[in-house]
Amino acid sequence: MALKVCKFGGTSMADGHTMTKVKNIVEGDADRRFVVVSAPGKRFSGDTKVTDLLYKCYSDILSHGDCKRAFADVRKRFEGIVKELGLNFDMASVLDETERRIEEERSEDFTASRGEYLAAIVMSELLGAQFIDSEDVVFFDEKGVLDDKKTYAAIAAAVQGKSRAVFPGFYGRDVNGKVKTFSRGGSDISGSIVARAVGASVYENWTDVSGFLACDPRIVDSPKWIKTLSYKELRELSYMGANVLHSDSIFPVRRANIPIVIKNTFRPEDEGTSILPIAQYKPGGNIVTGIAGKKDFTVIFIEKSNMNSEIGFVCKVLSVLARYGISVEHIPSGIDTMSVVISGDHLDNFRLEQVLESIKAEVEPDFMRVTENIALIATVGHGMSSSVGTSARLFKALAEEGVNVKMIDQGSSEMNIIVGVKNEDMEKSIAAIYREFFTNINPD
Repeated sequence: MALKVCKFGGTSMADGHTMTKVKNIVEGDADRRFVVVSAPGKRFSGDTKVTDLLYKCYSDILSHGDCKRAFADVRKRFEGIVKELGLNFDMASVLDETERRIEEERSEDFTASRGEYLAAIVMSELLGAQFIDSEDVVFFDEKGVLDDKKTYAAIAAAVQGKSRAVFPGFYGRDVNGKVKTFSRGGSDISGSIVARAVGASVYENWTDVSGFLACDPRIVDSPKWIKTLSYKELRELSYMGANVLHSDSIFPVRRANIPIVIKNTFRPEDEGTSILPIAQYKPGGNIVTGIAGKKDFTVIFIEKSNMNSEIGFVCKVLSVLARYGISVEHIPSGIDTMSVVISGDHLDNFRLEQVLESIKAEVEPDFMRVTENIALIATVGHGMSSSVGTSARLFKALAEEGVNVKMIDQGSSEMNIIVGVKNEDMEKSIAAIYREFFTNINPD
């Protein structure tokens, strides 16, 4: 028997109609024993996700001392779902207790987590399954990092003897006994953790798309569907903007070689995309697996004669950024030059000036230049390392589109090529690369 863990995203949990689809999917396969759910997402364009309603609750607590008005929208949403499903249990008391605890805890993480908590209670009632609160089985250490050994042991113990169970995603408990959340989209991570803890054969991630596409369909009309990709390819594409799956969700399952399958709740018959450990992965016919891009990076270019012979030069630059709590995305370098690529989220004008002054004081460069509003585009595929002329084709495609490349960085694995272009050139660059590798199958 193949034990499966299923995670259902916010769109799958949006209302009673979609939750019925989830019920049918779970009950349609006896191997789907453990379910992880997100908070209800948007039901229609212009609707508000339950998690965003809960962030409004927290804002009201800070400004007004209570969240009665804001929580009324959360209450209405869940009461509507329970009524639509025809469930007969005391949801009103659950909601009363949730509102009371939100006001008592006065915690952003606790408040935000209640969408998943309430959704899991409803889903457990709908499935007739055991509800297991993630607060009781998912633990973070004193640094805020998942305590994996303690967590896996607790989950394994909690499901012992259970034919089916439902977990809320997105949160756990810190060393002080308080609820702590993952980053947005963290229910993907929760599903991965449960899959690892119970020794699942497959981790199914159910969403509103039928797997990964070779690039953003808002940029290229009907891009190619990706049947399989490796954990490494997933990590590269997810980090660079392919938002089907949280990029950190691969780590628990990767260590146990558990495949991930992306499936569509609204088209369950579709095959989906399988994400596989490298030992099980066989590249398809294409050199490139996928292309993804992300905007709003800042590049600090540093030049100094004999930089390569100055011991600790790069370390000094990075130590400046560490002092300001700034993480570095990429560090392309030459003999006398280096560039530091930083996400624009980490910088404002005042902070950037402080960083530049500190770098000048630390390493005394001959020249420094800052380029802002840069988009990074990752072209990813295991087939690239064994194919002659891949880079030449990529840069030819960009040149023919009239795109000026600001930065080039290729990983040592030769599995990806990252280029930096102006923000406004990102979409046409992705389209040009896609045409070159997915339309021009037999280039001259």
